[in-house]
Amino acid sequence: MTAAEVALLPGLSVSEELVAEQLALYRHLHAHPELSSQEHATAALIEERLAALGIASFRSGGTGVVGVLSNGEGPVIAFRADTDGLPIAEETGLSYASTDAGVLSNGDTVPVMHGCGHDTHIAALLGVARVLVERPAIWRGTLVLLFQPAEETAAGAKAMIADDLWERAPRPELVLAQHVMPAPAGTVMLRSGAMASLADSWRITVHGEQAHGSQPERSIDPIVLAAAIVIRLQTIVSRELAPSTPAVVTVGTFHAGLKENIIPDRAEFTVNVRTPDEDVRAVVLAAIRRIVSAEAAASRAPEPDIEELNSFPRLVNDAAHTERLTRVFAAALGEGSVSVAPLGMGSEDAGWLADAIGVPGVFWGFGAFDAELFADGAVPAGNHSPFFAPDDRSAVVTGLSAALAAVLASLGAD
Repeated sequence: MTAAEVALLPGLSVSEELVAEQLALYRHLHAHPELSSQEHATAALIEERLAALGIASFRSGGTGVVGVLSNGEGPVIAFRADTDGLPIAEETGLSYASTDAGVLSNGDTVPVMHGCGHDTHIAALLGVARVLVERPAIWRGTLVLLFQPAEETAAGAKAMIADDLWERAPRPELVLAQHVMPAPAGTVMLRSGAMASLADSWRITVHGEQAHGSQPERSIDPIVLAAAIVIRLQTIVSRELAPSTPAVVTVGTFHAGLKENIIPDRAEFTVNVRTPDEDVRAVVLAAIRRIVSAEAAASRAPEPDIEELNSFPRLVNDAAHTERLTRVFAAALGEGSVSVAPLGMGSEDAGWLADAIGVPGVFWGFGAFDAELFADGAVPAGNHSPFFAPDDRSAVVTGLSAALAAVLASLGAD
């Protein structure tokens, strides 16, 4: 290996020029994020990069892009990279920090940031495509490149499937996906079985009767009603589930009224729920409905409206493939580079892509932060933080190395 080369895997190096170009791509993506289902410029850029590599692609699920790269007979696998950003005002201070804005579905203009790291996923998968195109002798088979929109709203994978993804693209034997995490560069985290939690988000609107603040007896106060519901919801996890059962019920927004001396006629709040499996999900969601309805009845109020905003599916790692890839990552990244991921309360919609056609999937996390940031038990700002700032070179190199190791180990080799 010369000084102008970068070792990605044992026996596989790439030019510093390739790394530099992927680094520039990552910085561009980071500086120009787009909200869920609005990834128009991102999709166009991905199509442009795929076309430059001679890879045919098509749109799926609106702003999703699917590329198909084949090299003779062999296995067919798919690899998913999500593409959307978040409504976050970036505070990293990076020279390539986002200053872009987007418009929410309610018409509000908001700052946008790649605060979850999806920009690293795009750069890594495009890097894999480039290496495979330039090194056809080291692999055979077909790789389906899935650039999926709207992961943050649980709409993207579902939209691609509804758009006949697996009728238009080669049907894979295995679906792979990865996610950057606040962990040291060069490390990978995965586990067999459930890799993430189920998630549900609801908007709840309670109705009352408006009155002057000086005449509360003429009102049915929706703020008091909604506040009672919010407090009561906190008893679900603490009093209706066993202490060993991981679950979260969070009220993320609360809106009511326009003036301090007017009791309004309605209040609205949103709830986010994280549960480990379908049985616990059913218990918690049923409890929310029961509490909302009972508190409304106690306040002499009409039945509240409940609107489902999103629902994330299961994300289950196939045991045999997880064991195999654990060995692959250890050999590729070095001793001590692989750890068993805890069952986190984060959620993902990548599971739909495999479950829709009944094939196994494997999802892992990878680190892209300077190891010194973890000294004395410290942890850098995590995903969805305005300060989330993976090391750019580590994001490119570790993301590319991990993805490439998994892809080459799952495709055929000559």
